[in-house]
Amino acid sequence: MKEDNRMLKFVYSVFLGILLAVFVGVGVATFYPGPKPVEFPTTLNNIGKEPSPYQLEIQNNFEAKMAQHNKDMMPYNRNVSVIVLSAAVVLLVLGLIFERKIMVLSEGVTLGGLFSLIYGIGRGFASQDTKYSFLAVTIGLIIVLYLGYHRFVKSHGATAKK
Repeated sequence: MKEDNRMLKFVYSVFLGILLAVFVGVGVATFYPGPKPVEFPTTLNNIGKEPSPYQLEIQNNFEAKMAQHNKDMMPYNRNVSVIVLSAAVVLLVLGLIFERKIMVLSEGVTLGGLFSLIYGIGRGFASQDTKYSFLAVTIGLIIVLYLGYHRFVKSHGATAKK
C-alpha cells in the first residue's frame, strides 16, 4: 500500500511539473504574442518547371517577408527566454519554500521550474545570440547547482546531525 502511495506521489509531482511548465509557456504566448507568421502564397503551389514572372515576383516577396519575420523572431525569442527564465526562478524559489511544508507540492513545483528552465534556455538558443545563450545557460547551471546542493547536500547534512 505504501509503495502505491509513493508511486502516486511521484506521478503527481511529474504531472504537476509538466503542467506548470505548460502553464508558463501558454501564459507567455497568450500575453506576449509573437510576430505574426507569414502565410505561404497559394499561387506558388502550382509552379511548373518555369515559373512565370508573376510567380517569381510573389516568391521573392514571400522570401523577403520570411527573412524579415525570422529577423523579428530573434529579439522576441530572447524576450520570451527572459520571461520564462524569470518564471522558472520564481517556481524554483516556491519549490524551496514548500520544501519543508508539503514535499509532494515542492517536488512538483521544482520540476515545473526545471522544465521551464529548459524551455527558457531553448528559447534563448532560438534568439541566435550566442552571448545571451551563454548567459542563459550560465544562469541555468548556477540555479541547478544551487538547487542540487540545497536539496541533496545541505538537507542530508542537516539530517545527519540529528
